[in-house]
Amino acid sequence: MVFKSKIKWVALFVLTLSLGSMVAHLSMTKFSSMNLVQYSAKDALSHDFSNILSPGVINKRLWGSVRSLESLQPYANPRNNYPVPNENSNGFIYAKVFGGFEKIKSSICDLVTISRLLNATLVIPEIQESTRSKQISYKFKSFSYLYNEEHFIASLKNDVNIVKSLPEHFKAARRNNGFPIYKPKNSASPNYYIKEILPKLKKAKVVGLIITDGACLQSILPPSMSEFQRLRCRVAFHALQFRPEIQILGRRMVERLRAWGQPFLAYHPGLVRDTLAYHGCAELFQDVHTELIQYRRAQMIRQGILTDELKVDSHLRRENGSCPLMPEEVGLLLLAMGYPSKTIIYLAGSQTFGGQRLLIPLRAMFANLVDRTSLCSKTELSDLVGPETPLPSDTFKVPHPKNEAELKEEWNKAGPRPRPLPPPPERRIYPHEKEGWYAWITETDKEPSPSPMDLRRQAHRLLWDALDYIVSVEADAFFPGFNNDGSGWPDFSGLVMGQRLYERASSRTYRPDRKTIAALLNSTHDNMYHPIRNWTLSVKEHLNRSLSKEGLIRQSLLSKPNSFLSHPLPECACRISSLENTKPVKGKDGRVLYGDEHECPKWMQSSGAVGVRNDDTESAEDDTDVVEQQERDDPDYTSSMMSLIDRDEEWDPND
Repeated sequence: MVFKSKIKWVALFVLTLSLGSMVAHLSMTKFSSMNLVQYSAKDALSHDFSNILSPGVINKRLWGSVRSLESLQPYANPRNNYPVPNENSNGFIYAKVFGGFEKIKSSICDLVTISRLLNATLVIPEIQESTRSKQISYKFKSFSYLYNEEHFIASLKNDVNIVKSLPEHFKAARRNNGFPIYKPKNSASPNYYIKEILPKLKKAKVVGLIITDGACLQSILPPSMSEFQRLRCRVAFHALQFRPEIQILGRRMVERLRAWGQPFLAYHPGLVRDTLAYHGCAELFQDVHTELIQYRRAQMIRQGILTDELKVDSHLRRENGSCPLMPEEVGLLLLAMGYPSKTIIYLAGSQTFGGQRLLIPLRAMFANLVDRTSLCSKTELSDLVGPETPLPSDTFKVPHPKNEAELKEEWNKAGPRPRPLPPPPERRIYPHEKEGWYAWITETDKEPSPSPMDLRRQAHRLLWDALDYIVSVEADAFFPGFNNDGSGWPDFSGLVMGQRLYERASSRTYRPDRKTIAALLNSTHDNMYHPIRNWTLSVKEHLNRSLSKEGLIRQSLLSKPNSFLSHPLPECACRISSLENTKPVKGKDGRVLYGDEHECPKWMQSSGAVGVRNDDTESAEDDTDVVEQQERDDPDYTSSMMSLIDRDEEWDPND
């Protein structure tokens, strides 16, 4: 009995303590002044990674400038006799520019060059991606939706006469299609404009141009026209400035990335549906995305854009370097280079075909993968767009089912007998495949026309690409997922690489050879995530070479014939002779690929504006295993190196 009574007292004591604890917690909850805050990806990133993003010693082997290119400086000023344009021009040129951000930028540069060539007055070009959009903000006109009109006109006043619109007595004739309109090819020669368009211009006084392929003048001009090449650089890198709201928000994004105290790398996947369809890379994707790429490829074949077969081996195209590097592969390459998992990577590009699913492996390797939505609030992005009339959201409507009479009529018109065999069982359509803009492919064989919301989103992509362009140019390192694709269209990565080369040639800009990278990835396919040390050294050697002279020569061979702005050397640069004497490198056609830059003016060599600091840089080709002391003390680095050594079981004579 005594034992039972003791148990009762113990149980009563435990219950009393539990009741008291519950009362205390309820009181704390009731009188607490803590308020809930809305989740912010930007604040969460800085909070979650505050312990690893602390300022420290920068690893120059990963972030330092390329010493061998420090002597190259931007210099696009005229160097020969270059008169101011005559007020009595031969007439007016107006143009409609179709395409995305990269096509618009390249087309405008060519239009200014053509106007100078023909001694014509250029009317501010119309950007069709904004004019076709339904009810975008009334605050902006076509050109001013993206660029600063006033700065554009003022910067080129010594090069070309530019007006905002045609004179009044010409507007009525233009509305009635009273002037000749031309649709020049992507690589039209200067002789085409002088022989075909100039006579019409002098006669009619107004000529219209429709530009759809991203360029209307051949990329490589004769050496005698080097001043026209420099004009292209002045337009692209000086005159074409984004409107102030875009510039302010873009710089704010860069400041927020810098505020974490670490350098950052910009990466553009280059996964665009049209480009993937052009090169036949459908099999690199899965499910509905493969079907969408093939549908677009069939359209290109019917339109004459592509003269290839519909079905090709995408894996062979990948090994040939014709397909983009997938985000997972880029992550492996960056790890092989030595970038730690805490590296800040900015994901550029207004759209990545395949969606977030393709980015999951890259996010697993690099937790600090951010984009514009991580750095900007919804209010900042909506303010950039401006006030717009609300539109109904896109709702895909299933085609109206056919009645029995319609089915019989279709059967009677189906063609000669014998009738074909019944179709095989349809593939099961999963619910997630009916979500998003691609829902149409599960219900119909014909892609619907763009909805008003689709057209508006296309205009918005110009703004998102402009923000990404600013961040990518200012990044400490840039890695392209797809450039030099051979399609002849300008690409986003190529324009970024060209401007980085122009503004600061020694900036860390990777120019990988996708064919070589594909061979390296295939060679270690069985141990992709646990490569041997010899493989990582091969990756480092290739990517380090792509940073300097070897990468520039390859860029000149592959990229410059399609887009001059992707490689504006040697026309738009000068060299400080006191730093390096370089012998010119010429190609098989006699064209100078590297090293024929003029000597910089004395005021550039003597002033402190050059910004060459040999003591703060380290050669990109120096592939030593010396690592900063901070990284050696990092337990993650030590464990990764030990596991790498443990995995390298097979002795290699190259190690």
